[in-house]
Amino acid sequence: MATNGFECAGRPAFCIARKSQRLLLAAALLLAAFGASAHEFAFKDTHGQEHRLSNYRGKWVLVNFWATWCAPCLDEIPDLVSLHKAHQDKDLVVIGIALEYVSPKVVMEFAEKLAISYPIVLGNHKMATQIGEVEALPSTYLFDPTGKLVAHQEGAITRESVEEYIHKK
Repeated sequence: MATNGFECAGRPAFCIARKSQRLLLAAALLLAAFGASAHEFAFKDTHGQEHRLSNYRGKWVLVNFWATWCAPCLDEIPDLVSLHKAHQDKDLVVIGIALEYVSPKVVMEFAEKLAISYPIVLGNHKMATQIGEVEALPSTYLFDPTGKLVAHQEGAITRESVEEYIHKK
């Protein structure tokens, strides 16, 4: 019995598994080949400034997806503010993307109350797919100075963990 050009020797499940392995390998190779350019993004912040990954070549770029109702998001914001202040003029930029919000006004009041000094983008899940799927909040993506995605974390992060990661690279 032959299925899709593979000789199954009477074991169709085996053929499906082999074909799946080959497709996964092909997909992995394509992602590896195009990974650096696959994550180019363009977001406009609440002040009208556009943020493109390509504009930050030479700097680390941390993109953090969060929401005003998300307790772990609230826990990590002071660390993100501190990280941004320590590195903004040197080697790292932080961009916060608010998701699942009631209104822009609520986000802006929230950002002011918490003294968020890094750029805030009013986003949605469709916009987020420029970087990747956001399945949990907070979600953070870290790009190296060449623009390559090097880390992704679901859950809260700390300034210390980001700085430790960067210094190891």
